[in-house]
Amino acid sequence: MTSPPRLTRSTTPHPAGIVHVGPGAFFRAFIAPYTDEAIAAGGPKGEDWGIIAVSLKSPTARDALIPQRCLYAALERGPDGDVPRQVGAITDVLVAPENPAAVLDAMARPEIRIVTLTVTEKGYCHNPRTGSLQTDHPDIAHDIATIDTPRTALGFLVLALARRREAGIPPFTVLCCDNLPSNGAMLRQLVTEFAGQRDAAGTSDRLAEWIAGHVAFPSAMVDRITPATTAADLEEFASISGHHDAALVIHEPFRQWVIEDDFPQGRPGWHLAGAQMVANVEPHELMKLRCLNGTHSALAYLGYLAGHETIANAVATPAFTALCERLWHEEILPTVPQPEGEDLPAYCAALLARYRNPAIRHRTWQIAMDGSQKLPQRLLGTLRDNLAVGRLPKGLCLAIAGWMRYVAGTDEAGQPIILRDPMADHLKVAANSADPVTALLSIEAIFGTDLAGNADVVAAIQSAYQQLSDEGATKAVMAYIEPPA
Repeated sequence: MTSPPRLTRSTTPHPAGIVHVGPGAFFRAFIAPYTDEAIAAGGPKGEDWGIIAVSLKSPTARDALIPQRCLYAALERGPDGDVPRQVGAITDVLVAPENPAAVLDAMARPEIRIVTLTVTEKGYCHNPRTGSLQTDHPDIAHDIATIDTPRTALGFLVLALARRREAGIPPFTVLCCDNLPSNGAMLRQLVTEFAGQRDAAGTSDRLAEWIAGHVAFPSAMVDRITPATTAADLEEFASISGHHDAALVIHEPFRQWVIEDDFPQGRPGWHLAGAQMVANVEPHELMKLRCLNGTHSALAYLGYLAGHETIANAVATPAFTALCERLWHEEILPTVPQPEGEDLPAYCAALLARYRNPAIRHRTWQIAMDGSQKLPQRLLGTLRDNLAVGRLPKGLCLAIAGWMRYVAGTDEAGQPIILRDPMADHLKVAANSADPVTALLSIEAIFGTDLAGNADVVAAIQSAYQQLSDEGATKAVMAYIEPPA
């Protein structure tokens, strides 16, 4: 490791121009460093893009960052060693449940021109299959009725936009940075639908119409593997640097940020830090969701069942390397349109090299979280596109069967799996029924109605599930990559 930075500011924090909702590790390893570099590269005109971070749930990020004057180290971890850098883009951290009014006040400031979000799939309180708002979600129901105490990301966005409209302040741009297809369009739909619910309830007046006509929601594709920082990481960094960094984040060397360049009130010079500003992000987004996130999910469920703690552990075995390669070339790439400036086979080869990075301990259990929200985007769309041209993608069916075995709650050794998913209770009941495949496929919020009615798909998943139960994940993967003659 090169000499770690001391957490010191030579000047006062940059004036804030951004509010970010969800100050977890990915934000601190990706959006904040990009913004920090853009501020530095932009000169005096780039200095007013500091970030006010907002936590919707826990004070953890606030308690870590505020005592350090919102400074922290981001540690790039590659095969050749660690490279740390200090990140200083964050100016303040607010905890929404403690003081929602302070969050709304911050988002309503005229100098705030962008709100970015990393709240994970479940943080949008939507049906992941249809994209519609979950109006029966208790926090959404609360936020539709409230005047000034929202709980959800959508609630804060809509109430802050309402305040800006009332004050005659131009709206901020809303930039979703979560791994969701067409995430800008998705968030536009949810925000306007939410505002429409408030209009109907009498808590706002034609707000949905105003948002639809005045607020920009560019889509973005983000990519950087960010494993959870462990206590051992913190101790090692402290022993080398001589100080404890409670907000330390670990990340791989690679990063990619593709953003639709639609920011009516301006933006940081993210392009100066390497971000790709484009007119349409969809082809890049689809490439990443299917090639990276799709194989990540396959490795997470099948790899976990096979006893592999990390992605690097899994692809260190020839069977799981071959699993990725066959999925890419036979089942995934044929469904991915060519993005501008990308070489798809080379992109997949680079993904495999990233997966093999032994310094990145990206846990299969971590990637496996919230599968009910992730499967529609990462695997099921690819499955449907294959079916549409007459291909039955048996590798994708195997990955889905792996998820079904995983959510049953015990691994191949009979040890309990800690299942983190907003539908965990429902999934466990279905996965432990007499016919788990049929029970799980019948959950329309995940699978819709078409897949359960496709006899070929049901048979392929049933067969893969039985093989996983009888022989285990490793042998099931080997049977897929080396089918009997």
